[in-house]
Amino acid sequence: MAENKNNGWGGVCIGDECTGAEILMRALYTENVKTIFGYPGGNIMPVYDALYHRTRGKDAWFNHILVRHEQAAAHAAQGFARVSGEVGVAIVTSGPGATNTLTGVADAMMDSTPLVVIAGQVGVGALGTDAFQEVDLVGCAQPITKWAYQIRRPEDVAWAVSRAFYIARSGRPGPVVLDFPKNAQIHKCKWEPLKVDHVRSYVPYPKVDNDKIREAAALINSAKKPFALVGQGVELGEAQEELKAFLEKADIPCGRTLLGLSAFPADHPLDMGMLGMHGNYCTNMKTQECDVLIAIGMRFSDRITGLPSTYAKQAKIIHLDIDHAEINKNIKVDIPVLGDCKETLPAITALLDKNNHKEWIDSFAEYQKLEEEKVIEPDIHPTEGALLMGEVANVVSEVTNGEAVLVNDVGQNQMISSRYFKLNKKRSIVTSGGFGTMGFGLPAAVGATFGAPDRTVCFFCGDGGFQMSIQELGTIMEQQAPVKIILLNNNYLGNVRQWQDLMFDGRHSFTRMLNPDYSAVAKGYGIPYDVAIDRKDLRAKVEQMIATKGPYILECAIKEDEDIVPMTLPGKSVDEMQLELNY
Repeated sequence: MAENKNNGWGGVCIGDECTGAEILMRALYTENVKTIFGYPGGNIMPVYDALYHRTRGKDAWFNHILVRHEQAAAHAAQGFARVSGEVGVAIVTSGPGATNTLTGVADAMMDSTPLVVIAGQVGVGALGTDAFQEVDLVGCAQPITKWAYQIRRPEDVAWAVSRAFYIARSGRPGPVVLDFPKNAQIHKCKWEPLKVDHVRSYVPYPKVDNDKIREAAALINSAKKPFALVGQGVELGEAQEELKAFLEKADIPCGRTLLGLSAFPADHPLDMGMLGMHGNYCTNMKTQECDVLIAIGMRFSDRITGLPSTYAKQAKIIHLDIDHAEINKNIKVDIPVLGDCKETLPAITALLDKNNHKEWIDSFAEYQKLEEEKVIEPDIHPTEGALLMGEVANVVSEVTNGEAVLVNDVGQNQMISSRYFKLNKKRSIVTSGGFGTMGFGLPAAVGATFGAPDRTVCFFCGDGGFQMSIQELGTIMEQQAPVKIILLNNNYLGNVRQWQDLMFDGRHSFTRMLNPDYSAVAKGYGIPYDVAIDRKDLRAKVEQMIATKGPYILECAIKEDEDIVPMTLPGKSVDEMQLELNY
């Protein structure tokens, strides 16, 4: 029997009886949760009633952010998690409320984002009767989560929540869904704190094989042309300094994946730029020239490898990853190094020779110069015509000194802002990588302002993705969330239009957009707004946006048929990357 004394639990003693909803509050408090994104409804009302008492007054435990759509709750929690390194939390109701979050849950699974979604459910006695707003949430969520569980009794709440957070944040992070029937919310039991730190058959941190460490180090020491691929696993493992020490000791150039862009500073001399379909020319070409390829916390996605059968065939490949399922999944590797890169990187570094690969590193310059002349300079310093996406991204990056958090939506705006936004601080990019979710960016940017309240959050979006979650301007209005929205308006679903031009003889099937008057939209939500049309005014307008306290919308009238280059076309090898597109 627990000792009957307060212990700081807001007037409810350990061992006293509480409702399941109140136990949920205590369990979340135990996990150090401070920010919750959500939307109330019928089958989660007991939880929201308990939350009412924990979000008011000087002793409030939580800050609850009311979103305008449940999908936005999941995306906002993702944005919060990405920049803070903490678990994002969303609370929604049953049925459509729960299913609305599943796009965000799947997105979090693909991009390894720690997320806990707590959804209401009909009472246990009504399960299976097609009751109002009933859905088999666990059945829906199991394929796209690390764990999905239905809490049927208040006695199981503390255990389930602790287990959920342990699974979500440990090893390779990911989403967990808890289905919370109404009877378990309102019935009572004795409150006992509980901490789960072990789950049978779940091994989040594989034991490091020292033989593989030695093999990897020996291969790197013998390399003449080593090249490292840096992924988000470095950020998730908080191994940014370990990566830097590793690369500097062996003098290894690196390329960064989209999700790994802020894992290594863009201004470091060993950084060669972004990998992938719209990455930098040199990183793709040199992948096909290196003799040792070291992949660190990345999964060899199709957007990185291009045609797998031709990918880095000349190289010996070392793969550092925490998830054994990623080893040899897409690309056959020579030396797998399982484990947390926070542990494996320094273990390898200790065995490395101090090296110098100046000739190899200098050889990247030829490709960099070619891209600079053909793509980058025309993109960021055009002299005539309509505004280009690249020059907007470059100006915003310069005005914020490379220190802002970059959030983007999906499409051309995502690729161009990621290419030209300089990221020199860790946990500085929030993007939908593997799932490519349009509408992700606006709520994710809201979440990022709460996860990193001391940083400037710049959100780039196209007119299509912006309208997919435009209702979240209501959340921004209510919270005065200081999101700097850079709306790249070209009146098209630009990325799809580009592919239609390339592969469908220019037939623009339903990709041209009829847009609203965004100045009127901004006025309706009480958000400061400006529009940039002439490039001579661009910098001053960006400076005004950044200097304005709170949220801001800067609409930029972009060239309608601008293409994103370089580009590796689908089904092509990475060294077939094109600096210009031939129609």
